[in-house]
Amino acid sequence: MRQRIIAGNWKMYKTIAEAEQFANAVKQAELSATVEKVICAPFTALSALSAILKGTEIKLGAQNVHFAEEGAYTGEISPLMLKELGVDYVIIGHSERRQYFNETDETVNKKVKAALQHGLKPIICVGETLAEYEANETEAVVRRQTEAALQGLSAEQVSVSVIAYEPVWAIGTGKSSTAENANQTIAYIRHVIASQFDQDTANAVRIQYGGSVKPDNVAGFLQQSDIDGALVGGASLTVEGYLGLIAGASTK
Repeated sequence: MRQRIIAGNWKMYKTIAEAEQFANAVKQAELSATVEKVICAPFTALSALSAILKGTEIKLGAQNVHFAEEGAYTGEISPLMLKELGVDYVIIGHSERRQYFNETDETVNKKVKAALQHGLKPIICVGETLAEYEANETEAVVRRQTEAALQGLSAEQVSVSVIAYEPVWAIGTGKSSTAENANQTIAYIRHVIASQFDQDTANAVRIQYGGSVKPDNVAGFLQQSDIDGALVGGASLTVEGYLGLIAGASTK
């Protein structure tokens, strides 16, 4: 049985002091042991969060990584640097990275390989734009993005990775896919992985939904057959919201 996973994506929010306050508060709360808990913070807060969360069940995640171990890449962060900070997860290929920073299927694949090589678990984002959704191209888009991201990986590497299906039109808009439609697309992503690798690998991969997920709707998504968790932006920024997401995800 796949363990549910809730990952908060703070995006470009929270100073170090704000991150520390959040982590100390969450650390004191009683958290469900059945749900894996991740906080994906800005690079500046990772060191402070690593110290506070050490020894807890809360995993630390980064929001991006470069595919090189080192080099003349001004402003970038390598997988070695993240690993040294105690980072467990890293978001790769988020739609905002694709839209604003020219992330491509090729660079996503290179980053996924680099993360896995250095013991970081990738949260690989796939999803269609509103125009693609309205043109009934959802399956074609997520197939292309999924196959490209996993190209050249072993089945074992794929099985420890996480896929996050995030329809671009639902991110930060207040709109969300219905639980049934999200599950249908996620089941299709699992089918793509089975075709690219094998059914056992597809069954092992955890696939999250993301896009205007909140404490009051997360349970509905996770009660679906193929949805294993959520990658959450805005609703994860408050202690109450993050704890509410975890509580909702623990509902059977």
